[in-house]
Amino acid sequence: MLIKDNDVVLFQGDSVTDAGRNRENPDDLGYGYPTIIASMFYALHPELNVKFINRGVSGNRVRDLKERWNSDCIDLKPTFVSILIGINDTWRNYDNNDYTSPEKFEEDYRYILETTKEKLDANIIMMEPFVLPEPEDRKEWRVDLDPKIHVVRKLAREFGAYFIPLDGIMAQYSIIKEPTFWASDGVHPTNAGHALIAKEWLKLVKAL
Repeated sequence: MLIKDNDVVLFQGDSVTDAGRNRENPDDLGYGYPTIIASMFYALHPELNVKFINRGVSGNRVRDLKERWNSDCIDLKPTFVSILIGINDTWRNYDNNDYTSPEKFEEDYRYILETTKEKLDANIIMMEPFVLPEPEDRKEWRVDLDPKIHVVRKLAREFGAYFIPLDGIMAQYSIIKEPTFWASDGVHPTNAGHALIAKEWLKLVKAL
């Protein structure tokens, strides 16, 4: 298993990670995949003392993550940094006409990864952003999102990060059950969707 005794695991990202966490309580993990991961991990490996932290912020884009990276990552000194970011960089293009180019997306994401490598001795887990084709307009988003997914894959290779191909996984499971079973609006996971992310994450770190 990748995670060892006394490790500190930080979850970072947007609303998918935030999942309604209580900002007044730094130990609150929200109701999404970070809570499921922590709960399952403790049940499977009660002999290990591992701290899980959630600093996902709803609405964040990669530029927002960059702005708060020192206070919400580096200062916390995690040994594992799990990142899921990118869907809002696409969403704002369609609801606010606020476009983030793949080049700018890569520049800001690269800063995050370089800073992490320079200042921490941490393992990095990168999850690609995803969108499912429900409702109908989400299908148009692929034009904007796909290049950003390719950026995440490229950076994961370059920085030697652990990687979860979440867009592909969500698409795969949406063949078995309809997309809204996993994410009611194509973006925000249902309970089952969060559990699916948690399962893939725990498989990656060989905790299952």
